[in-house]
Amino acid sequence: MRFLQLGNTGMTVSELGFGGIPILRLETGEAEKIVRHAFDRGINFFDTAYAYRDSEEKIGRAFAGRRDKVIIATKTMRRDGAGALEQLEQSLQRLQTDYIDLYQLHQVAQESVWQTISAPGGALEVLQKAKAAGKIRFLGVTSHSRPMAIKLIQTGLFSTVQFPFNFIEVDAAGDLHPEARRLGLGILVMKPFAGGVIDNATVAFKYLRQFPDAIPLPGFDSVAAVDEVVSFYEMSNQVSDEDEALMTTYRSELGQQFCRRCEYCQPCPQGVMITPAMGYQVVARRMSPAVSVEFSRAAMETVPQCIECGICIQRCPYNLPIPTMLKKHFAMWEGHCREIR
Repeated sequence: MRFLQLGNTGMTVSELGFGGIPILRLETGEAEKIVRHAFDRGINFFDTAYAYRDSEEKIGRAFAGRRDKVIIATKTMRRDGAGALEQLEQSLQRLQTDYIDLYQLHQVAQESVWQTISAPGGALEVLQKAKAAGKIRFLGVTSHSRPMAIKLIQTGLFSTVQFPFNFIEVDAAGDLHPEARRLGLGILVMKPFAGGVIDNATVAFKYLRQFPDAIPLPGFDSVAAVDEVVSFYEMSNQVSDEDEALMTTYRSELGQQFCRRCEYCQPCPQGVMITPAMGYQVVARRMSPAVSVEFSRAAMETVPQCIECGICIQRCPYNLPIPTMLKKHFAMWEGHCREIR
């Protein structure tokens, strides 16, 4: 495992990180075992979020007594100052620490959201004060909108940017990543498996390892999964013609029926939570029915409000048949609800 500087932060991190979503579906003891195993295999960068249920608590328990050995990143989706501060304090408690190495504003994809965050009394103001007080070492931002992510990093307010990147979602390599490098930001890669639609880890990481300063944050739910991905970093990397052909096949099969989570379709005038509902099929592939039902309940319960007005289709840059896809995912969710009764 190589270690490198995370942008201009001065923090030394492993070239492979640990994403904290999958451990939420595990029993605490098993989750702690996997987190500690990842550390023993050389991973020292652990990324989670307040929204990931008990993921923070499990990571905090796993590193009790050796907090100084790891770099911990977490996130808030609150846009107001009071809410962001409340979540920060709770994250500190859950993680059993008095500081967070990297605190990220989570999923800032729309201009209106950024205006709220950066307004007087918004989340940014409060988090900057927390940083000055030593509760946060560095501030970062995550997004699913590439134009918005570029705008955000150009403000000079952030030390890292986290954005989807994989052999299906490749556009960040052309503009976001070069701009982040120019500005000295650390580059974090969410969705190395495209949110679950890539099921070939070997090819996924052959592609990603071509960008050594972009740190992937895959989620792990077993010791075997950790060992598999870490093993890729213990050998040389060569993308073959066969690998390229397989990537092309994946891209072709996905076609236009793939939600990139850019959020251009929102807000829905009927209140449908389109983006998370569009992702239910992937959530259900990654989690048990019982966990996926509850994880997505708030979003899925808004789907019947869709009146098929077509506004979301007009806004979607990929021309997805959003209402049709929402109906399909809602039917799947209802089936899972019946299954767990």
